[in-house]
Parts: sequence; C-alpha cells; structure tokens
Amino acid sequence: MTAAPDAHLAVPAPQPVRFALVGYGGGGRFFHAPVVAGAAGCELVAVVTSNPERAALARAEHGVRTVAALEELVDLGVEAVAISTPAATHTDLTERALRLGLATVCDKPFALDAAAAARTVDLAQELGVLLSPYQNRRWDSDLLTLRRVLADGELGRVLRFESAFERWTAGDPPAAGGGLLRDFGAHLVDQALLLFGPVETVAAQTRGGEGAEDDWRVQLAHAGGVRSELSGSWHQALPAPRFRVTGTRGSFVVEEPVDGQEAALLAGRTPAGEGAAWGAEPPSRWGHLAIGGGPVRRVPAEHGRWPDFYASFARAVRGLGPVPVDPRDAVATTAVVDAARRAAALGRTVDVG
Repeated sequence: MTAAPDAHLAVPAPQPVRFALVGYGGGGRFFHAPVVAGAAGCELVAVVTSNPERAALARAEHGVRTVAALEELVDLGVEAVAISTPAATHTDLTERALRLGLATVCDKPFALDAAAAARTVDLAQELGVLLSPYQNRRWDSDLLTLRRVLADGELGRVLRFESAFERWTAGDPPAAGGGLLRDFGAHLVDQALLLFGPVETVAAQTRGGEGAEDDWRVQLAHAGGVRSELSGSWHQALPAPRFRVTGTRGSFVVEEPVDGQEAALLAGRTPAGEGAAWGAEPPSRWGHLAIGGGPVRRVPAEHGRWPDFYASFARAVRGLGPVPVDPRDAVATTAVVDAARRAAALGRTVDVG
C-alpha cells in the first residue's frame, strides 16, 4: 500500500511558550530559571524584579529582559509566569497575573491559608486562565521510584507511610517561606495526598512559633486507612530516611534525605546542560526493598524530572493537555497544613475542614 503523499511529514511543533519569572532570589534563580530554560516547549524571556543586582544577574545568566512590575510583561508578549517570591506575596501576585490573562505557576506555599487558596483557584476558573501550583517534588527521583514500587504491588496493602525533609543548617528557616511547616510541609503533605488520598484527621507537634517553626512532626489519617507520619527539621544532624513505606507484605526505604536535583542546581548544573543524564541517581542513593523474610534488594531509581512540570504546563498553555498539578490540590494541601497548625496549638487531633 502506498502511503499518502504527506504521511511522512511531521506535525509542526508548537511555538515555545514565552515564560517570565517573577522574583529572582534563591528560589527563582536556582530552582525555576534553569528548569524553565531546560524544559521542552518553554522559553524564558523575562524576569520581574525591582532589585538592580538581581536584575543584572538575570540578564547575565539568561539573556532575558528585566522589568520592575508584573504589568509590564504584557507588552513583552509574555504568555505565562512563575511566581517565586516571599510566601506572603503569593496570593496578590498570582491574582494580579491571572487578571492580566497570564497562565500562572505559583511556588509553594501556594497561599497562607486554605480560604485564600480557594479564592485564587475560583478566580482562575472564573477568568478561564490556567493556574498550577509548583509541586515540582512530584517529579523527584525518590517519589517517582516509590510510585513505581507501589504500582508493582509487592508491598501488599500499605499501612504506614513515613516521609521526612530533615537537614542541618546553622541559622533559622527564612521568614519568607511562611515557616517550615507551611514551606517544606506543603511538599510532604502534597506527596502524601497524591499517594494515599484525602485526609480525615491530623495531629501535629511543632517547635517555634507559628510561621517560624524549625522542627515539626505531623500525623495524618487518610480516608483510605493509610497512616502518614511526616516530619521536617532545620536542625537535624542525622536526618531520618526520606521515605519508609510499610505494607502487609514488605517495606521500601529510601535512606538518602533529598533528591539530587536540588544539589545539582545549586552547584550550577542544569537540565539543558545535562540532557538525558539529568536527574540520574547513583546506586548509593537507590532505595531498599524487603519482602517478608526475604533478602533486601536495591531498587534502581527513576531519573528526577523537574523540567517535566514546566513542559507539561507549556503543553497545557497550547491546549494539548491538563496542567501538571490541579490547583484544587493546593487547596487540599493548604487545608491539611492549616489543620496541622490548629492541632499543634491545641495539643490534640483535629478534623480537616
């Protein structure tokens, strides 16, 4: 059979989405700019910052235009923005971007409480503008590997999920993050909800005042029966394993405390520079799986893929798929964090509203 004359022609790739980054502090500079620049279908064209030194850095490092105000982006032909600024500014900047008609990514914490998160999500729906929370750690190597292990079913029915973000630093958590529970906690709660579904009750213990925690523990009771134990610490010299999952047939443990993409970006390595090798984890960082009384075996790790978030968001902007993280997930995550704050203050288990 002879093929049609044009059957061999490839479908033209859509034009890259023109992104701007709002904020060029540590988060914007290290964890957004190089990831956007290395993601398929994305072009980083502008940075919004009123800081002259940061503006000069952005121009030198990425060759972008820099402006002092979000509203100036429209004249530059920007289509999408990523908000990477102090936590207290997220709601205002996200809503301003949405009203400008800009598809918007907002870093965690998405909002300072669930009511504010819900209002922003409702606004995006009302305006018909795309919105997604930046839960890049859904694309961590360790979480992707854990999801594969769970899908294989070897652990049996999951009973308990333990997840920790613990590290040692000489100082205190940056105030810009809204406190360690709301900052790092947004990632851990989001992952627990992604893996095991809605939460009914929450208990929590924190050290430090609200918005200034440097150590916390949270216990979640999922509607499906799984119990999650989450912890975060800024002053832990011997961090807990990143994950331990216990099922009726066995356990899976990832001992290394943090996915390697963070360290790679801080060291100046980039997805664009490393290509297909990006996010690879050495065998020393692979997890361990034990089934019943059988031998413990290493589980090869998936590559970490933070750029996939932005590639997926760009496809959504072009009408080729959904946003990578549903904005309603940010409302659910924030509601659980709010409940954890209440539980810690009251010293008892509370229901999630």
